[in-house]
Amino acid sequence: MEKYRVVGRHIYANLYNCRNVDLLRDPEGLERLVREAAKRGNMTLLDVKSWKIGEGVSVVGIVLESHIAIHTWPEYSFATVDVYSCGAHTNPGKAFEYIVEKLQPERTTSGVADRSLE
Repeated sequence: MEKYRVVGRHIYANLYNCRNVDLLRDPEGLERLVREAAKRGNMTLLDVKSWKIGEGVSVVGIVLESHIAIHTWPEYSFATVDVYSCGAHTNPGKAFEYIVEKLQPERTTSGVADRSLE
């Protein structure tokens, strides 16, 4: 296995036709979602903040290893998600999968960026 000086993995996605529209409108619920996602991804959560923007919400979880961000547009049943972490001990995929499970999109488009340093 190749060794990296810095291990960085970034998952980003669009979630379409989310069936859990009530959660898309709920700042406190989304904060709980980010807290649990960080836990499942073995990330060290430092802080979570949310902002109500129109019908939607933006929530950002600052983790020692980087961040988790969710931005929602409940009027379109749409959300965007970023899970970025540094460190071989973290699993951003597990955090991302938990978010998708709870928002229940009918369809997602996603990408993964390797942000490691050899």
